[in-house]
Amino acid sequence: MGAGHSHGHAGERHRWRLAVAFGLVAAFFGVELVAGLVSGSLALLSDAGHMAADVVALGAALVATRVASRPDTTGRRTYGSYRAEVFASGLAVLLMLGVSAYVVLEALGRRGTDVGIAATPMLVVGVLGLVVNLVALVLLRGGAGESLNVRGAYLEVVADTLGSVGVLVAGWLVATTGDGVWDTVVALAIGVFVAVRAVLLGRQVLAVLGQHVPAGMEVDDVVADLAALDGVADVHDVHVWTLTSGMLVATAHLVAEEGRTQRVLDEARELLRRDHAIAHATLQVESQASRECHELDW
Repeated sequence: MGAGHSHGHAGERHRWRLAVAFGLVAAFFGVELVAGLVSGSLALLSDAGHMAADVVALGAALVATRVASRPDTTGRRTYGSYRAEVFASGLAVLLMLGVSAYVVLEALGRRGTDVGIAATPMLVVGVLGLVVNLVALVLLRGGAGESLNVRGAYLEVVADTLGSVGVLVAGWLVATTGDGVWDTVVALAIGVFVAVRAVLLGRQVLAVLGQHVPAGMEVDDVVADLAALDGVADVHDVHVWTLTSGMLVATAHLVAEEGRTQRVLDEARELLRRDHAIAHATLQVESQASRECHELDW
Protein backbone atom coordinates (compact mmCIF):
# COMPACT_ATOMS: atom_id res chain seq x y z
CA MET A 1 0.00 0.00 0.00
CA GLY A 2 2.08 3.04 0.97
CA ALA A 3 4.25 5.00 -1.39
CA GLY A 4 6.73 7.80 -1.29
CA HIS A 5 6.34 10.29 -4.12
CA SER A 6 8.85 12.40 -6.04
CA HIS A 7 7.74 13.94 -9.32
CA GLY A 8 10.70 16.17 -10.17
CA HIS A 9 13.34 14.81 -12.51
CA ALA A 10 16.92 15.64 -13.39
CA GLY A 11 16.38 16.32 -17.09
CA GLU A 12 13.95 19.16 -16.40
CA ARG A 13 16.30 20.81 -13.91
CA HIS A 14 19.13 20.90 -16.44
CA ARG A 15 17.08 21.81 -19.52
CA TRP A 16 18.74 25.23 -19.78
CA ARG A 17 22.12 23.55 -20.19
CA LEU A 18 20.81 21.57 -23.13
CA ALA A 19 19.31 24.71 -24.68
CA VAL A 20 22.55 26.72 -24.57
CA ALA A 21 24.63 23.77 -25.79
CA PHE A 22 22.14 23.21 -28.63
CA GLY A 23 22.51 26.84 -29.75
CA LEU A 24 26.30 26.67 -29.75
CA VAL A 25 26.55 23.35 -31.57
CA ALA A 26 23.89 24.23 -34.15
CA ALA A 27 25.60 27.54 -34.95
CA PHE A 28 28.96 25.86 -35.49
CA PHE A 29 27.72 22.86 -37.45
CA GLY A 30 27.16 24.84 -40.66
CA VAL A 31 30.64 26.37 -40.46
CA GLU A 32 32.30 22.98 -40.12
CA LEU A 33 30.24 21.40 -42.89
CA VAL A 34 31.14 24.12 -45.38
CA ALA A 35 34.80 23.99 -44.36
CA GLY A 36 34.84 20.22 -44.78
CA LEU A 37 33.38 20.42 -48.27
CA VAL A 38 35.74 23.20 -49.31
CA SER A 39 38.88 21.58 -47.91
CA GLY A 40 38.02 18.01 -48.91
CA SER A 41 38.83 16.87 -45.37
CA LEU A 42 37.12 13.66 -44.30
CA ALA A 43 38.15 14.40 -40.71
CA LEU A 44 36.23 17.69 -40.86
CA LEU A 45 33.26 16.05 -42.55
CA SER A 46 33.23 13.25 -39.98
CA ASP A 47 33.29 15.76 -37.16
CA ALA A 48 30.58 17.78 -38.90
CA GLY A 49 28.51 14.62 -39.25
CA HIS A 50 28.86 13.87 -35.59
CA MET A 51 28.01 17.47 -34.79
CA ALA A 52 24.88 17.10 -36.92
CA ALA A 53 24.00 14.10 -34.76
CA ASP A 54 24.56 16.34 -31.75
CA VAL A 55 22.19 18.98 -33.14
CA VAL A 56 19.44 16.41 -33.68
CA ALA A 57 20.08 14.65 -30.38
CA LEU A 58 20.20 17.87 -28.36
CA GLY A 59 17.01 19.05 -30.05
CA ALA A 60 15.34 15.73 -29.26
CA ALA A 61 16.60 15.96 -25.69
CA LEU A 62 15.08 19.43 -25.31
CA VAL A 63 11.75 18.18 -26.63
CA ALA A 64 11.97 15.12 -24.38
CA THR A 65 12.55 17.13 -21.21
CA ARG A 66 9.61 19.37 -22.10
CA VAL A 67 7.36 16.36 -22.77
CA ALA A 68 8.55 14.65 -19.60
CA SER A 69 7.55 17.64 -17.47
CA ARG A 70 3.99 17.79 -18.81
CA PRO A 71 1.19 16.36 -16.67
CA ASP A 72 -0.73 13.49 -18.25
CA THR A 73 -4.21 14.60 -19.34
CA THR A 74 -5.20 11.29 -20.98
CA GLY A 75 -5.24 9.11 -17.90
CA ARG A 76 -3.34 6.47 -19.88
CA ARG A 77 0.21 7.23 -18.72
CA THR A 78 0.15 6.53 -15.01
CA TYR A 79 3.91 7.17 -14.75
CA GLY A 80 3.66 10.32 -16.83
CA SER A 81 6.05 10.85 -19.77
CA TYR A 82 9.29 10.74 -17.84
CA ARG A 83 10.81 8.10 -20.12
CA ALA A 84 10.74 10.46 -23.09
CA GLU A 85 14.29 11.49 -22.22
CA VAL A 86 15.42 7.86 -22.23
CA PHE A 87 14.06 7.44 -25.76
CA ALA A 88 15.87 10.64 -26.77
CA SER A 89 19.10 9.14 -25.46
CA GLY A 90 18.38 6.05 -27.55
CA LEU A 91 18.02 8.28 -30.62
CA ALA A 92 21.40 9.82 -29.84
CA VAL A 93 22.93 6.33 -29.78
CA LEU A 94 21.49 5.47 -33.19
CA LEU A 95 22.73 8.75 -34.70
CA MET A 96 26.21 8.25 -33.30
CA LEU A 97 26.39 4.71 -34.70
CA GLY A 98 25.15 5.93 -38.09
CA VAL A 99 27.77 8.68 -38.30
CA SER A 100 30.48 6.27 -37.19
CA ALA A 101 29.53 3.73 -39.85
CA TYR A 102 29.56 6.39 -42.57
CA VAL A 103 32.99 7.70 -41.58
CA VAL A 104 34.55 4.23 -41.38
CA LEU A 105 33.14 3.18 -44.74
CA GLU A 106 34.24 6.44 -46.39
CA ALA A 107 37.71 6.14 -44.89
CA LEU A 108 38.07 2.57 -46.15
CA GLY A 109 36.84 3.70 -49.58
CA ARG A 110 39.72 6.19 -49.83
CA ARG A 111 42.39 3.52 -49.57
CA GLY A 112 44.91 3.78 -52.37
CA THR A 113 43.63 7.14 -53.62
CA ASP A 114 45.50 10.44 -53.54
CA VAL A 115 43.12 13.03 -52.10
CA GLY A 116 44.14 16.68 -52.02
CA ILE A 117 43.46 18.24 -48.60
CA ALA A 118 43.56 21.96 -47.72
CA ALA A 119 45.20 22.08 -44.29
CA THR A 120 44.53 25.73 -43.36
CA PRO A 121 40.70 25.44 -43.13
CA MET A 122 41.18 22.29 -41.07
CA LEU A 123 43.36 24.10 -38.54
CA VAL A 124 41.14 27.19 -38.28
CA VAL A 125 37.89 25.24 -37.94
CA GLY A 126 39.55 22.76 -35.60
CA VAL A 127 40.46 25.56 -33.17
CA LEU A 128 36.97 27.10 -33.37
CA GLY A 129 35.36 23.69 -32.86
CA LEU A 130 37.53 22.99 -29.85
CA VAL A 131 36.46 26.27 -28.21
CA VAL A 132 32.75 25.64 -28.89
CA ASN A 133 32.94 22.08 -27.58
CA LEU A 134 34.81 23.06 -24.42
CA VAL A 135 32.15 25.66 -23.60
CA ALA A 136 29.41 23.07 -24.21
CA LEU A 137 31.26 20.54 -22.04
CA VAL A 138 31.43 22.93 -19.11
CA LEU A 139 27.68 23.54 -19.44
CA LEU A 140 26.64 19.91 -19.72
CA ARG A 141 29.00 18.47 -17.15
CA GLY A 142 26.92 19.96 -14.36
CA GLY A 143 23.94 17.78 -15.26
CA ALA A 144 25.65 14.70 -16.72
CA GLY A 145 25.85 12.98 -13.34
CA GLU A 146 22.09 13.25 -12.73
CA SER A 147 20.33 12.96 -16.08
CA LEU A 148 20.74 10.18 -18.65
CA ASN A 149 19.52 12.62 -21.27
CA VAL A 150 22.16 15.22 -20.36
CA ARG A 151 24.76 12.46 -20.05
CA GLY A 152 24.02 11.37 -23.60
CA ALA A 153 24.53 14.93 -24.85
CA TYR A 154 27.67 15.27 -22.71
CA LEU A 155 29.23 12.11 -24.14
CA GLU A 156 28.53 13.26 -27.66
CA VAL A 157 30.21 16.59 -26.99
CA VAL A 158 33.16 14.73 -25.42
CA ALA A 159 33.50 12.82 -28.66
CA ASP A 160 33.18 16.08 -30.62
CA THR A 161 35.90 17.66 -28.49
CA LEU A 162 38.26 14.79 -29.21
CA GLY A 163 37.15 15.04 -32.83
CA SER A 164 38.22 18.70 -32.89
CA VAL A 165 41.59 17.71 -31.44
CA GLY A 166 41.82 15.04 -34.10
CA VAL A 167 41.06 17.59 -36.81
CA LEU A 168 43.86 19.82 -35.49
CA VAL A 169 46.28 16.90 -35.46
CA ALA A 170 45.24 15.84 -38.95
CA GLY A 171 45.55 19.41 -40.24
CA TRP A 172 49.03 19.76 -38.74
CA LEU A 173 50.20 16.43 -40.20
CA VAL A 174 48.78 17.23 -43.64
CA ALA A 175 50.40 20.69 -43.54
CA THR A 176 53.83 19.38 -42.47
CA THR A 177 53.95 16.19 -44.58
CA GLY A 178 51.76 17.13 -47.53
CA ASP A 179 50.23 13.64 -47.33
CA GLY A 180 46.42 13.53 -47.22
CA VAL A 181 46.41 9.99 -45.82
CA TRP A 182 46.67 11.46 -42.31
CA ASP A 183 43.24 13.02 -42.75
CA THR A 184 41.79 9.58 -43.50
CA VAL A 185 43.59 7.95 -40.58
CA VAL A 186 42.31 10.52 -38.10
CA ALA A 187 38.77 10.31 -39.53
CA LEU A 188 38.84 6.54 -39.06
CA ALA A 189 39.99 6.94 -35.45
CA ILE A 190 37.18 9.43 -34.78
CA GLY A 191 34.62 7.04 -36.25
CA VAL A 192 35.76 4.13 -34.08
CA PHE A 193 35.81 6.28 -30.94
CA VAL A 194 32.29 7.56 -31.56
CA ALA A 195 31.07 3.98 -32.03
CA VAL A 196 32.56 2.88 -28.71
CA ARG A 197 30.95 5.79 -26.85
CA ALA A 198 27.61 5.04 -28.50
CA VAL A 199 27.73 1.42 -27.39
CA LEU A 200 28.46 2.42 -23.78
CA LEU A 201 25.54 4.86 -23.70
CA GLY A 202 23.34 2.33 -25.47
CA ARG A 203 23.94 -0.21 -22.72
CA GLN A 204 22.71 2.31 -20.14
CA VAL A 205 19.61 3.08 -22.19
CA LEU A 206 18.78 -0.61 -22.60
CA ALA A 207 19.30 -1.20 -18.87
CA VAL A 208 16.66 1.45 -18.10
CA LEU A 209 14.20 0.23 -20.73
CA GLY A 210 14.76 -3.36 -19.60
CA GLN A 211 13.96 -2.30 -16.02
CA HIS A 212 17.25 -3.62 -14.70
CA VAL A 213 18.31 -2.99 -11.11
CA PRO A 214 20.01 0.45 -11.02
CA ALA A 215 23.79 0.41 -11.39
CA GLY A 216 25.58 0.16 -8.05
CA MET A 217 22.58 -1.31 -6.25
CA GLU A 218 22.10 -4.91 -5.03
CA VAL A 219 18.55 -6.13 -4.50
CA ASP A 220 19.79 -8.53 -1.82
CA ASP A 221 21.01 -5.54 0.19
CA VAL A 222 17.61 -3.88 -0.08
CA VAL A 223 15.87 -7.08 1.01
CA ALA A 224 18.27 -7.51 3.94
CA ASP A 225 17.71 -3.93 5.13
CA LEU A 226 13.93 -4.31 4.96
CA ALA A 227 14.05 -7.69 6.73
CA ALA A 228 16.15 -6.15 9.52
CA LEU A 229 13.46 -3.63 10.43
CA ASP A 230 11.87 -4.17 13.79
CA GLY A 231 8.53 -5.93 13.36
CA VAL A 232 9.17 -7.37 9.88
CA ALA A 233 8.56 -11.12 9.69
CA ASP A 234 9.09 -11.66 5.97
CA VAL A 235 10.07 -9.78 2.79
CA HIS A 236 9.46 -10.95 -0.78
CA ASP A 237 8.57 -9.82 -4.32
CA VAL A 238 11.08 -6.97 -4.21
CA HIS A 239 11.58 -5.19 -7.53
CA VAL A 240 13.72 -2.09 -8.13
CA TRP A 241 14.22 -0.25 -11.42
CA THR A 242 14.88 3.18 -12.92
CA LEU A 243 11.94 5.10 -14.35
CA THR A 244 14.18 7.86 -15.70
CA SER A 245 17.34 9.65 -14.59
CA GLY A 246 17.25 10.36 -10.87
CA MET A 247 13.94 8.52 -10.34
CA LEU A 248 14.22 5.05 -8.80
CA VAL A 249 11.09 2.98 -8.30
CA ALA A 250 10.50 -0.06 -6.10
CA THR A 251 7.74 -2.47 -5.13
CA ALA A 252 7.82 -4.97 -2.27
CA HIS A 253 5.62 -7.21 -0.13
CA LEU A 254 6.24 -7.13 3.62
CA VAL A 255 4.74 -9.30 6.34
CA ALA A 256 4.57 -7.55 9.70
CA GLU A 257 4.07 -8.81 13.21
CA GLU A 258 0.59 -8.35 14.63
CA GLY A 259 -0.16 -4.70 15.39
CA ARG A 260 2.99 -3.37 13.65
CA THR A 261 1.65 -2.88 10.11
CA GLN A 262 1.59 0.92 9.99
CA ARG A 263 4.92 1.31 11.77
CA VAL A 264 6.59 -1.17 9.41
CA LEU A 265 5.15 0.69 6.43
CA ASP A 266 6.46 4.07 7.62
CA GLU A 267 9.91 2.77 8.56
CA ALA A 268 10.33 0.77 5.34
CA ARG A 269 9.40 3.78 3.24
CA GLU A 270 11.88 5.98 5.12
CA LEU A 271 14.64 3.35 4.88
CA LEU A 272 14.27 3.07 1.11
CA ARG A 273 14.36 6.83 0.69
CA ARG A 274 17.26 7.45 3.09
CA ASP A 275 19.56 4.49 2.44
CA HIS A 276 18.79 3.56 -1.17
CA ALA A 277 17.60 6.83 -2.78
CA ILE A 278 14.27 5.24 -3.70
CA ALA A 279 11.75 8.05 -3.36
CA HIS A 280 8.83 6.24 -5.02
CA ALA A 281 8.11 2.90 -3.37
CA THR A 282 4.88 0.94 -3.49
CA LEU A 283 4.77 -1.31 -0.43
CA GLN A 284 2.19 -3.96 0.35
CA VAL A 285 2.17 -4.76 4.07
CA GLU A 286 0.08 -7.47 5.78
CA SER A 287 0.05 -8.73 9.31
CA GLN A 288 1.00 -12.33 10.00
CA ALA A 289 -2.50 -13.10 11.26
CA SER A 290 -4.22 -11.93 8.05
CA ARG A 291 -1.53 -12.76 5.52
CA GLU A 292 -3.04 -13.07 2.08
CA CYS A 293 -0.18 -12.35 -0.35
CA HIS A 294 1.75 -15.10 -2.07
CA GLU A 295 5.24 -14.83 -3.45
CA LEU A 296 5.37 -14.53 -7.23
CA ASP A 297 7.79 -16.42 -9.44
CA TRP A 298 8.77 -13.38 -11.56
